[in-house]
Amino acid sequence: AEAFAFATRLTRLTRQLTGGDPDIAYARALEAAPDWSGGTRIGRALATFLDDHGRRGLARGAVLVIVSDGWEIEDPSLVGTSMQRLSRLAHHIIWVNPRTAASSYQPLVGGMAAALPYVDTLVSGHSVRALEEVMQAISSATERSPARERKSA
Repeated sequence: AEAFAFATRLTRLTRQLTGGDPDIAYARALEAAPDWSGGTRIGRALATFLDDHGRRGLARGAVLVIVSDGWEIEDPSLVGTSMQRLSRLAHHIIWVNPRTAASSYQPLVGGMAAALPYVDTLVSGHSVRALEEVMQAISSATERSPARERKSA
C-alpha cells in the first residue's frame, strides 16, 4: 500500500506512516506535508501522481481511495481529465467526502462535479462509524472482477 497527501502539491507519505505508533506517524506526515492549509489543487495533484507514479504501476489495477471534499482552487476541468486517466488505470476508485453525510448534499463544487463520473464508490467517512463504510468499500472493490462499467462523462 502507498499513501499520498495533497493540498497545494502532492506528497508521498508511505515512509512517514510506517511504524507502530500512530501519533509518531501522524507527526511525521504533518512535517512532510506542510501545505495542509493552503487550499487544494486536486487536479494538479492527481496529474502529478499520474505522471510520476501512474505509469510505473502504482495506479494500474489499484483500488484508489481519495479523501477530499472536492473543493478545487484551480480549474476543475483538470480534475476531470486526471480522474478520467486514473479510471482507465485503476481497478476501482473510492472517493471519501465527509460532506456527503448531509441529507441535502449535492456535488456542486467544481472538483467534485468533475470527478464524480469517474468515481466507482462515493462514501462519507465523516465519523468513525462511517469509516467502516470506507473499509467495506475497499474490501468489496478488491473482491470484484476487474471488468466494470462507468458512467459516461
